[in-house]
Amino acid sequence: MATKLYVGNLSFDTTENDLQDLFAEAGTVREAVLIQDKMTGKSRGFAFVTMSTDEEAQNATQRLNGKTLHGRNLTVNEARPREDFAGAGGGPRKSFGGGGGGGNRGGRSRRF
Repeated sequence: MATKLYVGNLSFDTTENDLQDLFAEAGTVREAVLIQDKMTGKSRGFAFVTMSTDEEAQNATQRLNGKTLHGRNLTVNEARPREDFAGAGGGPRKSFGGGGGGGNRGGRSRRF
């Protein structure tokens, strides 16, 4: 079974090929994905690397956690599943400017 690893504290100069080459020292790399900002396309400083087996993932974690790449000490550990953040915002988003007339109160209208 393949195991996905979180790789943090990456230099903004690090590429997916750099990660592929580095993690290949520990075993077969199925995938290396550098996470980038959607707006700028620049690296966000972390990545996910999927190793072919659990043993290779453990080997990579032991060998590469704390190793220096492009002047930065890497953080390598098993990736945790994404948590559901649906309840984190306190409910649905409220929209402004809509809903109900409230009678004729005079004054100015509000535009957002």
